[in-house]
Amino acid sequence: MFDTHAHLTDPQLEAIRDELLHRAAEAGIEGMVAVATDAASSLACLKMAEQYERVFASVGIHPNDCHQASSSEWDAIRHLARQSKVVAIGETGLDRHWDTCPIELQNDWFDRHISLSFELNKPLIIHMRDCEEDILQSLGRNQREGQIIGIMHSFTGKWETAKTCLDLGMYISFAGMVTFKNAADLREIAARIPSDRLLIETDAPYLTPHPHRGKRPNEPAMVRFTAECLAQCRGESVEELQRNTTNNAHQIFRLPDQVQPEKGQTGS
Repeated sequence: MFDTHAHLTDPQLEAIRDELLHRAAEAGIEGMVAVATDAASSLACLKMAEQYERVFASVGIHPNDCHQASSSEWDAIRHLARQSKVVAIGETGLDRHWDTCPIELQNDWFDRHISLSFELNKPLIIHMRDCEEDILQSLGRNQREGQIIGIMHSFTGKWETAKTCLDLGMYISFAGMVTFKNAADLREIAARIPSDRLLIETDAPYLTPHPHRGKRPNEPAMVRFTAECLAQCRGESVEELQRNTTNNAHQIFRLPDQVQPEKGQTGS
């Protein structure tokens, strides 16, 4: 399995890094992306990726943090984005749930991330909360030759939104929310995503899946519960879903065919 989105530098996970990575290896997690939310976490994610073979990094500014970002921090992210273990740009996107940052400013920063994605040919990791129309307008405005390189992270939107993103060539990723008892509509959408565009993630330490919801912080090893839930609602074997989503992760992040397992612990 491949966890395409985990905030591995979050303090909740930083304190248990060695145990977390050991459990991930035991659970069959061959790779994971440490996702950034600002300039400091971008650097931390890259350092972690350089230390651990199974870990890759994203760099970017979360939409709820962009009002605090400076031009020098964006310059730093542009530099970090060129490093070989940085496989994605983000977490970027838009968010109308919180009012920490004006939507106009969020759009400006989202546009920057999209341009950098095209410049470096690295996929976007896109956050969308209470703003489906805004996201679609921004993607439509910035698409090139009808395409956007990207992942709709922890998708909870409508089928029509998913379909538009699929038509743009994007991937749809599901996190622990798809396992929640009240998420039947989301599972119906997940069942309609083509096998070659489906991804799984934890969004650790958030969105801990059933049956551990509310009991402990999420971590990459728990992505198996999301995989099992998706396999069931799609009428597939767990092995088939794991294989397809791992292949898709290698495709979107432009990774080698196989991440070689390490001896002993995950660290190098």
